[in-house]
Amino acid sequence: MADTLHPDKLQSDPVLRDGTHLSDLIDMDMREVKMRVLSDPDLYEIEMKKIFARCWLLVGHESEIPNKGDFIQRDMGSDSVIVAKDAKGDIHVSLNVCPHRGMRITTLESGNASSHVCIYHGWAFKPNGDFIGSPIASECMHGTMRSKEELGLRKARVAIWGGLIFATFDQDGPSFEEFMGDAKWYFDTLFDRTDSGMELLGPPQRFNIRANWKTACEQSAADGFHTLTLHRWLAEVGPYAKKPDAEGKGGDLSPEMYGCEVWTDHGHALRCIELDRKIARLTGKDPDTLTVEEKLTALPPPGITREMVPELLRRFSKEQLEIMAWRPPQVGGFFPNGLFEFIYLPQPDGTIVGAMALHVYVPKGPDKLEFTNYIFAERDTPPELKAKMLRLSIQMLGTSGLVEQDDSDTWPHQTLAAKGAVSKDITLKYQACYDNKGPENWPGPGHVGEGFTKDDTQWAWWRYYHELMTAPD
Repeated sequence: MADTLHPDKLQSDPVLRDGTHLSDLIDMDMREVKMRVLSDPDLYEIEMKKIFARCWLLVGHESEIPNKGDFIQRDMGSDSVIVAKDAKGDIHVSLNVCPHRGMRITTLESGNASSHVCIYHGWAFKPNGDFIGSPIASECMHGTMRSKEELGLRKARVAIWGGLIFATFDQDGPSFEEFMGDAKWYFDTLFDRTDSGMELLGPPQRFNIRANWKTACEQSAADGFHTLTLHRWLAEVGPYAKKPDAEGKGGDLSPEMYGCEVWTDHGHALRCIELDRKIARLTGKDPDTLTVEEKLTALPPPGITREMVPELLRRFSKEQLEIMAWRPPQVGGFFPNGLFEFIYLPQPDGTIVGAMALHVYVPKGPDKLEFTNYIFAERDTPPELKAKMLRLSIQMLGTSGLVEQDDSDTWPHQTLAAKGAVSKDITLKYQACYDNKGPENWPGPGHVGEGFTKDDTQWAWWRYYHELMTAPD
């Protein structure tokens, strides 16, 4: 992937109030980003318009609204939306703003309603956002200057994928499939694996962090380096604990950093980590002598039981199955603000339990984000295993989990540093580059690098950020 944008894409260069151009903050040639981007309020306003009002954003999961009339309230950037299921079972996403006087239609986090009535003046709307009417119909409170069709809620485009609900307010932008691009080939192996699909294990966890949304999201683009230091305890006392070396020092996490990394032109990223050592330890056999089915049975993907493996063999291509059994995507991000974690958690008894989590980092201002954590299991997972997966996922990956406490401690420090008169001009550097195109036998699409983790995935995130921010209004 070249580091220069196609000439017809670079058509504008946003200017901040002090005269600084976006091009002054992101050096495309040196792969550096000035820290000011992590705190600037002018930049934040442009991001809401050019990124969050245009990209496909995750707003929930079908299992949160199982019944007709069910709804949840979520945020798409700085806009509140209603995610609702209508009488036909279709899911709609509508702007949670009454077109009459700007009141929020619902102030509830979730509920069930055949219609949504504004508490201010009583205007009513269907779950699909259509305007029903106003009080005292004979008086025509809503007037006659606009038709009822014109008075409905602003509607987003909706895509349902593996039960996940995505939406965008860009009516003329790329389709969901186009936006996901090459990443969808890999994401299908995570989110759309079984006939019954996934379900959410309880309401998503949510809490606020005093940090800019990009601190969390650029890390989500498959940053592996921070694991070696910030999460070092994983090799010492956690489920990945390694035996001390000859000098009695703690274990080394670096072997977990090898494999392949995949990135796309739309900023999605995946870390595909080698499984051969785990499979050899579980089976006592050379992984090269095992078939794909034998590998998947010995070490099913996180959240998959041995009984579900035949479904995988039926649903996926030969190439996708090879990835799942060899170097599956375990951590990564979907642009602009999502992180997935499908990881193997070794247990004291020698078994392995899978954890399936999704994080969404919702902007709440230049120095505030809402951390939303979804924990999943396949619907057909036995109840006792679901309970164990939920407990372990919360302990490790929840909003108070051991891993997320590490990560969420760094982001506020970065945001504060980005406000300093001197430190705001320090640059974030993404100069550890792959010098290869991945293994010759890599069966999947996208840009691929092989070996120890590098910066290419995160730089791809910033490249697409730059592309959207410089796109014409």
